[in-house]
Amino acid sequence: QLHVVESGGGLVQPGGSLRLSCAASGLSLDYYAICWFRQAPGKERDGVSCISNYNSGTWYAESVKGRFTITGDNAKRTVYLQMNDLKPDDTAAYYCAVEEGIILFGPNYVPKKADFDSWGQGTQVIVSL
Repeated sequence: QLHVVESGGGLVQPGGSLRLSCAASGLSLDYYAICWFRQAPGKERDGVSCISNYNSGTWYAESVKGRFTITGDNAKRTVYLQMNDLKPDDTAAYYCAVEEGIILFGPNYVPKKADFDSWGQGTQVIVSL
């Protein structure tokens, strides 16, 4: 059974950094993509960043480009999201999700929640003085 666990959230001041981790287990296919989504109170859950182990491709939302970096350790089935220069608008619950299969991030790619097979429980990130 596919299972996803996030960790690494917390409280940080504006301009600070955090690293989130996402560990997946129970994968039945060799290839998969792992994406981070976030949801602020009263807002939709939107994609933040994704990585595919098929070709090490990555995708970032415009709002985090240049500040967030996603990396993966395929042997550990773990993905990391390094978040630098955090802003108050980054405050949200961050969720990790897995989609099994060969996932390619084309120029118009946007992660869709319905495509993902398993979700973590979420980890809270608060950016505040």
